Amino acid sequence: MRKIRIGVIGVGQIGKSHLSNYASIPDAEIVAVCDVNEQEARRVAEQYNIPSVYTDYRELLSRDDIEAVDVCLHNNFHAPMTIAALEAGKHVYCEKPIAGTYFDGKRMVETAKETGNMLHIQLGTIYRKETKAAKALIDGGKLGNIYHARSTGFRRRNRPFVDGYGTKFFTKKETATGGALIDMGVYHIAQMLYLLDLPTPTRISGKVYQEMDMDPKRREESGFDVEELALGFVKFKNNLTLDIIESWSVHLGGFEGPSILGSKGGIRLPVFGEGPQNQFSFHSTISDIDMDSTVNLDLMDYRWHNLRENEDAYDSSQHHWIAALQGRVELLPTAEIALQTMLISDGIYLSDKRGEEVSAEELDTLATSTSVTL
Repeated sequence: MRKIRIGVIGVGQIGKSHLSNYASIPDAEIVAVCDVNEQEARRVAEQYNIPSVYTDYRELLSRDDIEAVDVCLHNNFHAPMTIAALEAGKHVYCEKPIAGTYFDGKRMVETAKETGNMLHIQLGTIYRKETKAAKALIDGGKLGNIYHARSTGFRRRNRPFVDGYGTKFFTKKETATGGALIDMGVYHIAQMLYLLDLPTPTRISGKVYQEMDMDPKRREESGFDVEELALGFVKFKNNLTLDIIESWSVHLGGFEGPSILGSKGGIRLPVFGEGPQNQFSFHSTISDIDMDSTVNLDLMDYRWHNLRENEDAYDSSQHHWIAALQGRVELLPTAEIALQTMLISDGIYLSDKRGEEVSAEELDTLATSTSVTL
């Protein structure tokens, strides 16, 4: 298969992670990186043998020999950078969340449709073995009529920067829009939306908190004004509901993993994060016997890779991106899933502000931009 020539914009923590992942994909050829920190960009380029370095993204986008661009910037830079790249004729892979707000994410999706270029959002949980197993059971009708799901993510005390991990750009609305919900919740909500076949939200309620102590100097330096705990409840069409709990910091030993409930069966997935880990499990009633079943996910994965064509295209978000650009598989609707996730996040924030449930319709009407001009 032909190699895909890619330019990466942003070589910070996320950019380095993406470059490391590309190094394991033979058909991905990184030909250029761009960052305002030229010294760091050159150091990273040397580390990964990347021939071209830019500090102005416009120069990178002007190159005709670059087919796709990977946007690895902070949330409120996603929309302007992605739109510029799409309009320059590039396919775009963007780090999660899709943007800082639903309004900005919608502009990205609309621009992709208008230009005819592909837009892919990094939603790594979709490619996990447990997600694939859950999807197979759901598609096989083993859950029956699905009526409720739960999205969970747990960190005991691991807020970016103030607890020693990551940078202060994660902790300010100015650059990130939100905290735990936007940083980690996007993965788990998106996983549920994918498994539920992207249902349409109708009403959303939620509450966010920042209650736990933190180092005073780090608090002041970070300008920490986002949430460390987010709670939500979403009603969808067709009598389906979803509840959400996402923590950066909470005084508990752990959460149970995400779950999906159906009329014929239920699924529990491993919790993402710290604390006690539960296995993937399938629950059903057979011959009037309540069954709690576990699955050998490794054996499933091994067999599928040996029997199914292009199974490697679902090994990770970046494997899928390269395979879709090569035309081997159809791109999963990650942009639409990420946009719906953003609508739910916006709904939780607005519900918290108002102290009442909000409708998806008014969220679409009231949506505003938080994008940072480049």
